[in-house]
Amino acid sequence: MSTGTSETISGARIERRSLQLAPLMQRYALLIALLAFIAVFSSMRPATFFTLGNLTTILSTQAALVVLAIGVTIVLLVGEFDLSVASVMGMSASAVAYFTANANMDPFLACLIALAIAALVGSVNALFVVRLGINSFIVTLGMGTLVTGLAVGTFGSMTIGGLPNGFTTLFQTQVWGVQLSFLYMLAIGLCFYVALGFMPVGRSMFFTGNARKAAMLAGIRTDRIRALSLVIASVLSAMAGIVLCGQTAAASPTIANAFLLPAYAAAFLGSTAFTPGRFNVWGTLWAVYFLAVGTTGLQFLGLESWVVNVFEGAVLVLAVTFSAVFARNSRY
Repeated sequence: MSTGTSETISGARIERRSLQLAPLMQRYALLIALLAFIAVFSSMRPATFFTLGNLTTILSTQAALVVLAIGVTIVLLVGEFDLSVASVMGMSASAVAYFTANANMDPFLACLIALAIAALVGSVNALFVVRLGINSFIVTLGMGTLVTGLAVGTFGSMTIGGLPNGFTTLFQTQVWGVQLSFLYMLAIGLCFYVALGFMPVGRSMFFTGNARKAAMLAGIRTDRIRALSLVIASVLSAMAGIVLCGQTAAASPTIANAFLLPAYAAAFLGSTAFTPGRFNVWGTLWAVYFLAVGTTGLQFLGLESWVVNVFEGAVLVLAVTFSAVFARNSRY
């Protein structure tokens, strides 16, 4: 065999290996970036960042955000937006706090009422978006403002504390160093991971969001899927509010306003991992902790709060960009 032929074969093998590695790098780039973040911050602040206490704190405190981000992921998967999720989260948290602390209501009943109100909000969103054909961005933006206004008018603008210990211990009790709220979040995430990744409803949602007309011709009830997604997102937002209320033992209607941007950043960033170009629960979960590690590390470095805002905003812009690129490439 000639030297030129050997070089050609070697080059072909290298190119083949590169082509095989590229999809793997796309799928696991988020995990690699997360590990890189951990390594960098641990080397810079080993006494504070690289500790078991900091790890368990990050795992526990992000539980409510993960639940909210899963709701956002479901809506994005069907091609819609829901900008009212943070308002529903704050409304639900303040409702539970008000009913249990001020009205002495049973916590279980208070949670059921909050979930019912959230389902009603999701149904109204579905009515305007699906039935009347109004843009979901506009509808949910207005609904978010409406929900916050009603929550302030009903429960007051002040933070409500003094929740019963029997309620808060259900979330704050620690198992192996992490709060029970983290385990609740894992259970919710696992349920939706299986449903969206391995069941027909997940495929129906994906086709509804990516090829709605083709999905309709295939017999998928796209309107029902879209409506159901908006209701589920609102209910998950209420669950996130309940978790947050249980963790903090206090709530106000505006307590969740800061959760909206990280939830969308996590959903878009998660769509670049594991199944690039497709919104997925597993990617969203890891993206939340990627953001949490980044913001925590920046805070431990003593940087001002505006740096954290720049970090979260930049991640959102880049995540949307990469998500669009991967989604475009997956069609070819």
